[in-house]
Amino acid sequence: MLQVLALYAPGQATLRVRLHRWRGVKMGTPVYIGTDVLIETAYPEWVQLGNNVAIGMRTTIIAHFEGDPPSPDQMKDRISVRIEDEVFVGPGCIILPNVTLGRGAVVAAGSIVTRSVPPMTMVQGNPARPIAHCEIPLTHDTPLQQFLLRLKPLSGQPTGPAGHD
Repeated sequence: MLQVLALYAPGQATLRVRLHRWRGVKMGTPVYIGTDVLIETAYPEWVQLGNNVAIGMRTTIIAHFEGDPPSPDQMKDRISVRIEDEVFVGPGCIILPNVTLGRGAVVAAGSIVTRSVPPMTMVQGNPARPIAHCEIPLTHDTPLQQFLLRLKPLSGQPTGPAGHD
């Protein structure tokens, strides 16, 4: 029930976040969660969000795959999806189990994250691949122009619209 309320509740930094905390998702502060974000339905306690994290609308975070229920030993203190401090996840992304998004990582819109992302790295695509190094994190108080100017493309990788590379 809380999951359904959390999908569409108002307040990207207030009620929606509180509902996910009540469900068992471990979260720092502040955390911003967009509309229609689905965070692990069966084992929400396996998801951990750090401080100053933003999750874009219509993102899905999956902490386990279907199968036999985990044993009590597997349940204890398990974190399957760890999103560290100052991470930005764009809209429409899918984060799969057993993944860590390192501090300051940026996941471009529509990406599917199948493996861990190093700190201060921007990833994009299906599956998500590193495309740039972030010199500063993209947080709610970082001016976009400042972030873009400090984004360093990895060799041979375009970033952003034409004229902004």
